[in-house]
Amino acid sequence: MSRVHAESTFVSDEGTSGLSSAAAARLLGEIGPNSVREEKEHPVQRVLRHFWSPVPWMLEATIALQLLIGERIEALMIVALLLMNVALGVFQETRANATLELLKQRLAPSVRVRRDGDWIQVPAVDLVPGDIVQVSLGGIVPADLEILSGNILVDQSMLTGESIAVERGPKTTAYAGALVRRGEALAKVVATGPWTFFGRAAELVQIAHFESSEQKAVMGVVRVLTVLNFAIVIGIVAYARTIGMSVSQIIPLILAALLSAVPVALPATFTLAAALGARTLALKGVLLTRLTALQEAAMIDVLCVDKTGTLTENALAVGKVQPFQKCYSEEDVLAFAAAASSLEGQDPVDHAVRSAAAIHRSALSQQWKAMQFTPFDPSTKVAEAILKDGNGTEINVVKGAPAAVESMAPMGPEEKALLGNLTSQGYRALAVAAGPPDKLAIIGFIGLDDPPRKDSANLLSELRSLGVSCVMLTGDAPTTAATVAHAIGLDGKVCESGQIPDDVSPADFAVYAGVFPEDKFRLVKAFQRRDHAVGMCGDGANDAAALRQAQMGIAVSTATDVAKSAAGVVLTEPGLSGIVRCILEGRSSFQRVLTYTLTILINKCATLVVMGAGLVMTGHAVLTPFLQALSMLAGDMVTMSRAADHAEPSPYPNRWRVRNLSIAAVPLGLFKLVYCVAILAAGWFWFRLTPLQMQTLTFLTLIFAGQANTYVIRERNHFWRSSPALIMVLATVADITIVTSMAAAGLFMSALPVTLVAGLFATTAAFAVVHDMVKVSVMKYIRID
Repeated sequence: MSRVHAESTFVSDEGTSGLSSAAAARLLGEIGPNSVREEKEHPVQRVLRHFWSPVPWMLEATIALQLLIGERIEALMIVALLLMNVALGVFQETRANATLELLKQRLAPSVRVRRDGDWIQVPAVDLVPGDIVQVSLGGIVPADLEILSGNILVDQSMLTGESIAVERGPKTTAYAGALVRRGEALAKVVATGPWTFFGRAAELVQIAHFESSEQKAVMGVVRVLTVLNFAIVIGIVAYARTIGMSVSQIIPLILAALLSAVPVALPATFTLAAALGARTLALKGVLLTRLTALQEAAMIDVLCVDKTGTLTENALAVGKVQPFQKCYSEEDVLAFAAAASSLEGQDPVDHAVRSAAAIHRSALSQQWKAMQFTPFDPSTKVAEAILKDGNGTEINVVKGAPAAVESMAPMGPEEKALLGNLTSQGYRALAVAAGPPDKLAIIGFIGLDDPPRKDSANLLSELRSLGVSCVMLTGDAPTTAATVAHAIGLDGKVCESGQIPDDVSPADFAVYAGVFPEDKFRLVKAFQRRDHAVGMCGDGANDAAALRQAQMGIAVSTATDVAKSAAGVVLTEPGLSGIVRCILEGRSSFQRVLTYTLTILINKCATLVVMGAGLVMTGHAVLTPFLQALSMLAGDMVTMSRAADHAEPSPYPNRWRVRNLSIAAVPLGLFKLVYCVAILAAGWFWFRLTPLQMQTLTFLTLIFAGQANTYVIRERNHFWRSSPALIMVLATVADITIVTSMAAAGLFMSALPVTLVAGLFATTAAFAVVHDMVKVSVMKYIRID
């Protein structure tokens, strides 16, 4: 079969000698490289950032006070806790950033450019305005280009959201980042780096920002603890003065109280829980580029999803075939259209038609043989073929834009009605005509679309079952958007371009069509103003600002580098199932840190009151700064193993309710307080322990009761309904064994009788059972998540 190509393999470059090397170097120095500038955080700055938040401030103040009064060992213990938390955060961020850098490496970083009159290959980052370049099939448009000669078909879906590839000929512009699907062209660079369409879309990323819910939660907990503990410390100091304690005696008391008030392990637990969740997700094809994204995933109640390339395949396919003449079937129309389609190249239309024809075979494909083929010509907008059957009869077949085919095969009212029905459903229509050269007639129409991904409908169904509502955002026309939305089960009102209300809510529209990058950004912010936790899933540069603004920005595996850099979550495997995995893992992690936070509120407040009650009861401090610091290591740090505990994800979006947590902590803390004070009273009035032995008893009581509280609070129902993780049990066994041995042997504290220690352990076990009953009653009336 002979082939006549409408596009020459050689593009004329007459009169386009390009820049000189010297001029290009000068412009590169003035304008900068052809890349979107990214703000790189200095490694030192990244480390220092972890020292600058409420809990580290409290720890740093405590360390300074300890050093001031000469308590160097205790200060070193707190320094170790602080550095461990910082190391965890820095390690996970560094590992995620390194993985992301590998994902961002491009396969084709160079371009053919004319310098000093010669064609050479240079890195794309070295292009400057005025350069003359060649672009061809399969390449990436390296900068914003003005086409000088030739014609190319470019896929700009990553930039504009339009799923249909567009023709670009002389005096038209091709945007940086677009993929060349067909043809070749000579072009002039008109914009590079941040001045390209791609770069301007990325500029919005720099102003996108949201306040981390984790940070707000930590601030809320610290605020509650500060107010309560400040009041209690004032009371303790006032009483100490009334009973004649000296300043030298009061300062250690204040220091112990301050240490007991600081939630030392709270940020470390948040970080550890997120790091463990990130490791789990990495094995499932989900990369967290920011650890806080895992906590945000638990709270998402609205997910904005880009259509092209996210919900759809971003590849043309035959969606519908409409035969016009009764003598032809759908298979026949596809067979004739395939005969007028190229066997070579990456033309998406021809590939879609041939793929459909191969699946739906027609007998006509055996009857007619192609004798001559003329590829699609952008100037005529048709492709043609001459076919011959066994009897020597020849016919012409024409496939192309309906308006172009109509000039060769006139359409009547019926054909136009059929065509209108197809386009009204959102399809891109092709007309197919066949017959003798002078008697061509329309035999049917083919509707092309960008089909939904196979897992899109299932994703939306799963998200609804998890209490997450979805809206679709696209740059496509309303009819196309509505068709895709209906196909994946997303039914509702469609908002057209330019009609987005300022006070829009997720319930107003199911689909937003014809949106620009700034529209996606504004929509995310509008939903956030209505107190929604918003997720955004996309793949293109036009999604980057919305990805950064959203609490949970998700870049799919085929996303552009800018999208991956802006997102907090990157899917590293094809498909969308990673979104559900991330939400479920986020909710499990949230349950761990939530119950840990409730445990901290109960333990910290009860500890301070116990210190005050012990002072009133004995007239002496019942806890030294050293024992308090040791208690934090043996209690708080072991409680961190909760970050690796088993936890069931909730069936609904979570939310930090610090007020409800504080309310729930009151009855639970009071019960623990009553138990601890009763133990101290028994030790002082019944067993007649010395003041030093009372310090040991207080130390043991707080650790035993704290561990019991951890196991009770970890489960909303009765604690025996679920088993804790092995590492949590081992940590507790080690903790209890070590502190019991120290108390019995009198190591760093006054010794207690072994029988008394054993009795304390037994009474604490009984306390845990009753405490669990109180907890179940409290959880029935107070929702903490």
